[in-house]
Amino acid sequence: MTDNLLLFEDQLSEEERLISENVASYCSEKLFPRILEANRNETFDRDIYYEMGELGILGATIHGYGCAGVNYVSYGLITREIEKVDSSYRSALSVQSSLSMYAIYRFGSEDQKNKYLPEMAKGNLVGCFGLTEPDAGSDPGSMLSNAKKTDGGYLLNGSKTWITNAPIADVLVIWAKDEQGVLRGFIADKGTKGLEVKKLQGNLPYVLPRLVRFLWRMCLSQMKIYFLMYRVLEGRLAV
Repeated sequence: MTDNLLLFEDQLSEEERLISENVASYCSEKLFPRILEANRNETFDRDIYYEMGELGILGATIHGYGCAGVNYVSYGLITREIEKVDSSYRSALSVQSSLSMYAIYRFGSEDQKNKYLPEMAKGNLVGCFGLTEPDAGSDPGSMLSNAKKTDGGYLLNGSKTWITNAPIADVLVIWAKDEQGVLRGFIADKGTKGLEVKKLQGNLPYVLPRLVRFLWRMCLSQMKIYFLMYRVLEGRLAV
């Protein structure tokens, strides 16, 4: 049986096919051999981001700032090939590209874009997207994290949970409501005062059904983020 039953590949441009083939080769040669040990040992290899950066697929739809600037069909093909191998790796790519990098690209200042995007495109900096909360889930309307305006910036208080990439993130895009109830995004750097990242505890034995193990492994690179009286300067405001 042919893999091109619906003539899907025939509808792609030469560039789109080349991108898909290059990513497929990377996935089979670099990603697939890691899956078994990553699953057994509950690990996530940080070097994957460097490899994806060298391949030019981080923030691929962004124009400029060291990004490839490809179309969304190409981006879909990239994620399709990675998803074939492992969904947690695809999630890591998407959080870096579609959430963290795109938020800075869409809402950040020019200084912020120049500072973060080129390094994130290379995989030198890893980003995470702090939206989901313990009580509110991913519903922004129910968000409890708050940002109080102060001289020269904001004070943030709150917590986030199930945040992909948080354990290894260098750049955290954190969402909170200001005193008027307006949702705002803030850029935080790893290790700054008032910001704490904790691992989500709990292990599942290898004998559990494959789907359960798979879902747990998707959470291996996720943690809780706490910020108490975390001061964000005016220039760190993303939205």
